[in-house]
Amino acid sequence: MHRLALTLSSTLLLTLSACSAQQAPQAAVIQQPQPSHADLGKLRVHYSLLPTLAMNDAVARSYQVQRDANRALLVVALRQLEQGEELPADGKVQAVVTDLSGKRQQIDLRAVRTGPYTDLIGVLDAHPRDQLRVDLQVSADAGAGNVRFERNF
Repeated sequence: MHRLALTLSSTLLLTLSACSAQQAPQAAVIQQPQPSHADLGKLRVHYSLLPTLAMNDAVARSYQVQRDANRALLVVALRQLEQGEELPADGKVQAVVTDLSGKRQQIDLRAVRTGPYTDLIGVLDAHPRDQLRVDLQVSADAGAGNVRFERNF
């Protein structure tokens, strides 16, 4: 019995000493989601999903969006590609967001004018530590198709 206790305590000490040789844990670095895009023929689809709290008050007011810890803003911009230039493009976009538990949200997108461009925005539920998959169904004269992306909060 004494020999078993000695063996167990020696094993435990070796295990603990091996753990101390690892690097010290480092604080997580929060990175803001970067806007992204996908090309569907001559149509470029820019998309972004960010927490509403990441917007400053002026942007939130211009988009008429209330900032909230459990809400996110989806922005979709359609542009027609012509000789390396991005020109305004009109089209329709349907957006569905799904979290890891399978909860689906159909997002109502509304048009927001920004200079010569019209962007589509929608607000959805998004909680800290959510992983969200966004499916966009896009239809425009310049191109059509599906765009899928994920964001972690």
